[in-house]
Amino acid sequence: MADISLADIKALRDRLGTGMVDTKNALVEAEGDIEKAVEILRLKGAKGNAKRADRSTSEGLIAAVESATAVTLIELACETDFVAKNEKFIALGEKVLGALADSGAETLDAALAVPLEGGTVASVIDDQAATIGEKVELRRVVRIPGEKFAVYLHRTSKDLPPQIGVVVAYTGDDAETARSIAQHISFADPQYLGRDDVPPAEVENERRIVEEISRGEGKPEAALPKIVEGRIGAFFKQVALLEQEYAKDNKLTIAKVLSDAGLTVTGFARFKVGA
Repeated sequence: MADISLADIKALRDRLGTGMVDTKNALVEAEGDIEKAVEILRLKGAKGNAKRADRSTSEGLIAAVESATAVTLIELACETDFVAKNEKFIALGEKVLGALADSGAETLDAALAVPLEGGTVASVIDDQAATIGEKVELRRVVRIPGEKFAVYLHRTSKDLPPQIGVVVAYTGDDAETARSIAQHISFADPQYLGRDDVPPAEVENERRIVEEISRGEGKPEAALPKIVEGRIGAFFKQVALLEQEYAKDNKLTIAKVLSDAGLTVTGFARFKVGA
């Protein structure tokens, strides 16, 4: 049997991010040949990928990359926070972003098919999952076109990569206020830009629910229309960015803050790991 040193084990673990036992066993099987051990570990991991397909991925990272005309925001997911803060997982996120930067990919399927390292983004992620020993997936991708951008990445823990990411596309010259709006979005989680962007079916469903609730509370029939409209207004404040109260000053709406700063938001996106 070949003499397997701790230095060889460490070198291979640093290269692949594999576990101590799996790395040592692969080197033993390969009789100390590091390249053969790499192949053994990759094959073993590839077989494990199929078994991991149904596992949940509630950890990971959010990252963004800006090109000349757009920002691409991704969620790269894994199973545990231990892997989420692993340097190789974080490097994988950077590698994927690099491939997507100028690709123009606007959907998840298109992003997974982007060429990378002689294969595709999907195949590189699968290879990394094989060596890490966890399910790893590119869960979400969005491309926000625009003239100018504010990008805000928020860490919920100093030990983890960003867990919340926001991109705001805008016109105007007040970059500081634009960034503040991105920070507001990270906290308030609006779903739409303005009330006109909320699908009519969603509004009508909310109207039906609040009317039923109001009747159940015994509100006078004559007062119902006004009560329902008031509650629909509160609904818009919850889901539409321009209607929301500014996180830094609840006496102002986001629409007012933007108007005062000479800014117009043309698009935005918010991702949160696992959400």
